[in-house]
Amino acid sequence: MQELLGRLRALDPDAVVSLRVIACFDELIVGKVNSRALLSAAASLTGCAVGLRSDSPARELRVTPTGDELSGGYELPADPRLHWSDGAFTIWLERDDEPHANDALIIERLSLALRVRYDRSGTADGRRDFSLLVDPDVDQARRFEAAARQGLDLSTRYRFVVAPLFATWRLHPSAREDVITTAVGPLHTLIVPEDTTTVDAGPVGIGLPARVVDFPRSFRASVVALRLAQPPETPVVLADTYGGLLDVLADLPAGHEPAEVPAVARIATHGWGAATLDSLVRTGSVRQAAQLAGIHHSTMTTRVATVAEELGFDPLDGIGRLRLCLAYLVWRLQTSGPLTLPAPVDGIARTA
Repeated sequence: MQELLGRLRALDPDAVVSLRVIACFDELIVGKVNSRALLSAAASLTGCAVGLRSDSPARELRVTPTGDELSGGYELPADPRLHWSDGAFTIWLERDDEPHANDALIIERLSLALRVRYDRSGTADGRRDFSLLVDPDVDQARRFEAAARQGLDLSTRYRFVVAPLFATWRLHPSAREDVITTAVGPLHTLIVPEDTTTVDAGPVGIGLPARVVDFPRSFRASVVALRLAQPPETPVVLADTYGGLLDVLADLPAGHEPAEVPAVARIATHGWGAATLDSLVRTGSVRQAAQLAGIHHSTMTTRVATVAEELGFDPLDGIGRLRLCLAYLVWRLQTSGPLTLPAPVDGIARTA
């Protein structure tokens, strides 16, 4: 599928989007995710809420593009192209305007995935073990019970691998997996052995190694790592690269950014800005930064002077370097691209 995507990309962009829809649901079916996660994926792809109604057991579920549940009943759209039913259950798109280009395909793939899901279990499913494993508010006894159901050893360390639903998987690892709703949207989540430090996919974040008792911290680190990915240059980010900095970034309250972030944003408006800042925080000297950026030492010296003037302090000084590093990483999170949910544009659902 991924090879076919590559061949079609230059020939027919619309066909590529359609195949990305198919590939997305293929991954979710393989991952045996629950019906709520399937609806969340469909909502993300369509950019509108998606609903499911089943008779046995009696259930109605509506999910938004951000993975949130909607309450209350909903009348089926008048347009027959926006809903589907086989008698056992009904699905629909809550769209006010005309159907978009891939709506029919998304309904088709969602219905197929749900039939596979219901045929396997025979009943609708409740809250999944993965959510219990990563929720910091869940007591440890329930977390351990969920781990036991998943066949996880409490004394063994694992890692979380997270990716947006539209990630490109060139090789899918064999792992426990599900889709988890997070503050930044639904994420395809895998639990892998501790020695997994990369995957052939992108964009992806890989969390810190942790035992079940520390799963919430590892998962949180994997989400921050994903947000720091910069495909195609850096499609996979390993949390170990940043260590405890990820905890600082994850705990930073929304709207309470470091005072240096606006200056970093202004520096980044220069064509050379972001690359220069990245080189400075990753190296220990101007010469090393110049080598990493692939420019002459004197050019980097001039840029550092501009950076220092904008920041109001020396970015090469011990504390100054720390201030720059934290502000730069926060700015990276604020301008992160991997988690931007696709939205229909000109009738076509764009993929990240």
